[in-house]
Amino acid sequence: MTEKKVSRREALRLGVGTAAVVVTAGMPVLADDATALATPHQTEGPFFPKRDQPDKDFDLTRIVGHTNRASGEVILVKGVVVDEKGKPVSGAVIDVWQANVYGRYNHEDDPNPAPIDPDFQGWGKILTDDNGAYQFKTIMPGAYKVDGSWSRPPHIHFKIAKRGYHEVTTQMYFSGEPLNENDKILQALSVQEQALLVVDFQSANGDGSERAGRFDVLIRTV
Repeated sequence: MTEKKVSRREALRLGVGTAAVVVTAGMPVLADDATALATPHQTEGPFFPKRDQPDKDFDLTRIVGHTNRASGEVILVKGVVVDEKGKPVSGAVIDVWQANVYGRYNHEDDPNPAPIDPDFQGWGKILTDDNGAYQFKTIMPGAYKVDGSWSRPPHIHFKIAKRGYHEVTTQMYFSGEPLNENDKILQALSVQEQALLVVDFQSANGDGSERAGRFDVLIRTV
């Protein structure tokens, strides 16, 4: 079994600051003396789904029974959920929800006049596997105005829960988005905390195909 050091940037992405980290069989593991930085909390916002829906699987780009795919650029989000010791958290429930490509949520309280996409699932529930890993397919969310002074950048909401762990509600952002710089919710965090939530999306095969990004989450035991 091979072990290798993780770069400072990779350690920061996992949420452990500059702590000593090794990778065993592809899974980041914190050294015993490491001080872990949990994934920062972010507001749930007003658009967490109120009503159940039949299709809540890991592919938000398609709805069962619909012929068409959701409008927008298809992206893949994947990552691992670990505890403060770097151990994978299996069986964690991850709710993800977001605006469609036009910047509107499929939610009865969203006042945005932008169109609803009838083919966009908008909300998914995912379970982490035995290695704490998860993934889902979605579309690049649109930005939307909050008021005359600022707009929310593209983002995806996450809520991660499992018995015996502190629930984490947070948001994932996209690297290179100009609106990140003026977002009051993201900018309320420290630079180090922001780095944990801003994800770089690149072509998975380096050929301009579907872009993928990795968003790792650290939750603490109760």
